[in-house]
Amino acid sequence: MPCTLRTFGLWLLLILTVSLVAASTNSSLMDRQQNSFILPVEANTSLSEPVNTKAVLSCPPITQKAVLVTIRWEIILRDKPSCTRAYRRDTNETRAINCSDETISWDSRPDWNLALQINPVAITHDGYYRCEVVTTHGHFYHGYHLKVLVPPDVTLFQLENGTIVCRAAAGKPAAQISWTPGGDCHTVEEPLGNDTVTVQSSCRWEDHRVSNVSCSVSHLTGNTSLSIERNSGVQSVVNVRTVYIILPILIILVIVGSIYLWKIRVCRKCKLKKRKANSVVEEDEMQPYASYTEKNNPLYDTVSQVKRSDVLQNEADGLCLHTSYITGI
Repeated sequence: MPCTLRTFGLWLLLILTVSLVAASTNSSLMDRQQNSFILPVEANTSLSEPVNTKAVLSCPPITQKAVLVTIRWEIILRDKPSCTRAYRRDTNETRAINCSDETISWDSRPDWNLALQINPVAITHDGYYRCEVVTTHGHFYHGYHLKVLVPPDVTLFQLENGTIVCRAAAGKPAAQISWTPGGDCHTVEEPLGNDTVTVQSSCRWEDHRVSNVSCSVSHLTGNTSLSIERNSGVQSVVNVRTVYIILPILIILVIVGSIYLWKIRVCRKCKLKKRKANSVVEEDEMQPYASYTEKNNPLYDTVSQVKRSDVLQNEADGLCLHTSYITGI
């Protein structure tokens, strides 16, 4: 009799243990199933997108057990009224309120995909985007703090005084500039009014052994590195200036030299004509009677020759005076 009672008690204990284990397993399975349908009530994400690219913002995922009722995107941009884009599933109806930016739209049909797209991204799209999903299991939200990135325009150049300048223009956010090797540097930032900033760093090196320097620009959109040879820019400027100074001087010297040579040549011709005229006069004076027998009127001919000599002399003197007046020498 005691053995029978003891056996019955063991069986009863075993049945109770199995029942408790089964109940616990069923409860955990039910909890898991219920938890698989529970979505986070609200979540926020920080998102950075480069300018002139396409950005896609997704809504909270919807499980198969949950039934979508409505979806609503709320877009809050700076200095603009909030825009709302909504979709109602039971009527398959979409609507937009205060939405004038055509670059912000549904990624595809809202009954297929609830995501929102921005194409292309611009600086003015900085703001907060919030997706609200209404299902049979409740309301769920997902927000995006969107920050638009603008890569800077990087340049490296040398001034006439030997200072080397590295400029990262119109970047968003402001870029960071570093030098290799380090020198005596001064960096300034200039806000441009459209959330972009120009950063300029100017450096000098007292060590004359430094011949090559590098400028490194760090930015969220990517890093850039440029190099330059010291004094190369200054030397080129000096060479250009030298050409600009010497070339006009050479041109002036050539012109003056040409005028001087031309004057010498003209004066030589004048002197030659004058000598010829004098020789004719002397021959006429030394031989007054040589041609008497050969000419009918020797006195008249002699006077004519003298007059012709005087005319030639006057013409030669006049040409020299005219040439001297023109050249100014």
